[in-house]
Amino acid sequence: MTQYLQSPRPPKRVLIIGGGASGALLTCHLLRDPTRKLTVTLVEKRAEVGRGVAYFTADPNHLLNVRAANMSAFADQPDHFWRWLCAQEKNGSLRYRYADSFRFVPRNIYGEYIGSLLSAFLIGGEPTGSLHVIRGECVSIEQLGSGVTIALADGSRVHGEIAVLATGHDTSPLCDDFCIEPWTAPAEVGITPDSRILILGTGLTMVDYVLSLVLGGHKAPIIAMSRHGLRPQGHRPAQPSPIDCATIPFGAGVVDLFRWLRGTIDTHTAEGGDWRSIIDGIRPFTQQIWQSLSVRQRRSFLEHARSWWEVYRHRMAPEVENRIDGAIASGRLTLLAAKLMAIEPGVASAVVRYRRRGQSAIETIETDKIVDCRHIGRVPLKVTNPAVRSLFDAGLARLDPLSIGIDVTPECAVIDRFGVPSERLFAVGPLTRAGFWEIVAVPDIRVQCAALANHLASGLPA
Repeated sequence: MTQYLQSPRPPKRVLIIGGGASGALLTCHLLRDPTRKLTVTLVEKRAEVGRGVAYFTADPNHLLNVRAANMSAFADQPDHFWRWLCAQEKNGSLRYRYADSFRFVPRNIYGEYIGSLLSAFLIGGEPTGSLHVIRGECVSIEQLGSGVTIALADGSRVHGEIAVLATGHDTSPLCDDFCIEPWTAPAEVGITPDSRILILGTGLTMVDYVLSLVLGGHKAPIIAMSRHGLRPQGHRPAQPSPIDCATIPFGAGVVDLFRWLRGTIDTHTAEGGDWRSIIDGIRPFTQQIWQSLSVRQRRSFLEHARSWWEVYRHRMAPEVENRIDGAIASGRLTLLAAKLMAIEPGVASAVVRYRRRGQSAIETIETDKIVDCRHIGRVPLKVTNPAVRSLFDAGLARLDPLSIGIDVTPECAVIDRFGVPSERLFAVGPLTRAGFWEIVAVPDIRVQCAALANHLASGLPA
């Protein structure tokens, strides 16, 4: 009797749309365990995977805002990035040397690290049986009974069992003539040393752009505008202070939460400690705190407390802080606490109308270029990313109640217009900020990606 051998079941295919840090980290977590027998197809329109907008910069003055010691791609190997960095120094690949793991490394070097992780799944630059990289733009996602199909801008289509959105921050300027994105060098968008510059937002993206301008010889004054006009605080060599989870008022209102936070900081500083130790000690609990809040409480936080929290939570490297403070002291940079009212394009410049915080009078300034360094607050329904748009248009995704991100479950499953979580569509990174809030930095994204990788590997639908 002839025996027929059953062929091995082909590995499940996971399609990841977006090859920036979020997509690359998820890829690594899915493939680091070869027993999972997964195939990952990573779709990225940029020439390099792993960098995205965050680590694509070539400017060595753009530093990470997290110490090298905390930037491992794997939470269970906390010194992974530091060991990689030391190996690069040893073989002479790095221009600068870093004396200890508490240094702040240029972001482009971190992009090289992420790229090196993906190269472990490539042989001679060619895809292995585990990882396929497609250079192209995903323009639509369709969910079928047997899986999902994505369409690319070149007309090709790719099928898989699971699709994960990892598209990061959408990048779409306010207007075409004078508004520009902060991800390209000033000279590439027509900014001259004498150009009048208005920057919207005063967070870390603003800091990077000001550094590019100032260190590039910009002469004209720079104005950075936000509702509160607050710049990020600076890092100090302070260790996270252990926080007793039982003392955190989960589910309390924003006022009570911040009263507890101030009291904890006051007690710590009265004993000679640094407030940064408390902020960093809370980090493991921030997502749990956020998820314990009601929608009304979350909205109150976004309206009244977010700006204050972010300047203390998302800090600058000390050397960057010195440069920004120097620019402010010299008058080259002005931080303006004001609300943007209108932008009126002119012939050779834009007229910007704004109202200073606490005042009623409308003022105007003329500017040659407007650099939009804001992220939170853009409504995802208005994004230009066609893959995300296709999900909204088909009813496969919906806005969260705060309109700041895609609505997802704690397992990162995308929720459709009827409130039903998908078994085949997921999202990671900044798109999921409505559900996770603190999900823009690698220490948080790596945990999310590890959890999703375990979830997918253990429960892929047939």
